[in-house]
Amino acid sequence: MFNQSDESGPAFGWLRLLSVAATVIAIGCAPLALSSEGGERARVIPAPAVDEKAGTGTSAATSEVAVFAGGCFWGVQAVYQHVKGVTGAVSGYAGGSQRSASYEASSTGTTGHAESVEVTFDPRQVTYGQLLHVFFSVAHDPTQLNRQGPDTGTQYRSTIFPANAEQARVAKAYIEQLNAAHAFDASIVTTIETDRTFYRAEDYHQDFLARHPSHPYIVINDMPKLGELKRVFPALYQPTPVLVGGTR
Repeated sequence: MFNQSDESGPAFGWLRLLSVAATVIAIGCAPLALSSEGGERARVIPAPAVDEKAGTGTSAATSEVAVFAGGCFWGVQAVYQHVKGVTGAVSGYAGGSQRSASYEASSTGTTGHAESVEVTFDPRQVTYGQLLHVFFSVAHDPTQLNRQGPDTGTQYRSTIFPANAEQARVAKAYIEQLNAAHAFDASIVTTIETDRTFYRAEDYHQDFLARHPSHPYIVINDMPKLGELKRVFPALYQPTPVLVGGTR
């Protein structure tokens, strides 16, 4: 899944990738930390026993919105852009105020914001429960407190921002189900934060994986997630991403 070319610079071979990795600073996420395994494998977990009831979405029956936070938003956005039934996935901030909704402010870890992704989806094609299934299995590790991989701080916490009481009910039930089933080696630390506004992130954060597939951080931390999405959820995987800047 490694792309040898990048529109913004010369080709990266693996040897060159390893030689520059120690000095590369990611725009938006923490400095690169190398993993000998090239990313974590998805955890195969049971599907939610409780799902959203039909007709309880926040808008029309053909469109609904969900907001998830699970570490750097580059990878979370990319995962949902490849899920069938998703019509949009936008990187942003949630949990804090509009005034502090920027990368510069949120990266201090003092604003209450988490790097988040607003997912717009067609509930006739993919349910909220299925999006949660992908969130806990592929998009991130829900047992890591205030961190994901090389990224640390409350801005990288695992959080669900439900759009309504029904989403909150389904999310709470699923967390309880997974913990009761000991689906992970440790307890889930994902929080459910209600009544929070989502704020869109800066343009340079949007579609980051699609625009920079050879960026070292992307290659090591996020590209493997797309392979795991295809492997674990073949019926939900769509090869062509739904991009903020238009379908590629």
